[in-house]
Amino acid sequence: MADEKSRDDDVWFAPKRFGYGTGWPIAWQGWVLLGGYLALLLLGSHYVAPKHPIGFGIFVGVLTIAVLGLSATHTRGGWHWRWGGKDE
Repeated sequence: MADEKSRDDDVWFAPKRFGYGTGWPIAWQGWVLLGGYLALLLLGSHYVAPKHPIGFGIFVGVLTIAVLGLSATHTRGGWHWRWGGKDE
């Protein structure tokens, strides 16, 4: 029982019903991750992109990889292809 509780505490995102990847956040940590990602993209596009477009592109790539990695590790059932059934 305690094992299941600790796994549920680590879940920030619901899985997509169809397709591959993650759905919407279901915990405050997921919302903070999503909000922080969007805030950093907006700040970077305002302050960095006009002066350093290549640097901004690198920034977006690194930030996106980090967010995808975190969301993949914190999605209930992990990332795999789903066909719309209740598999987990």
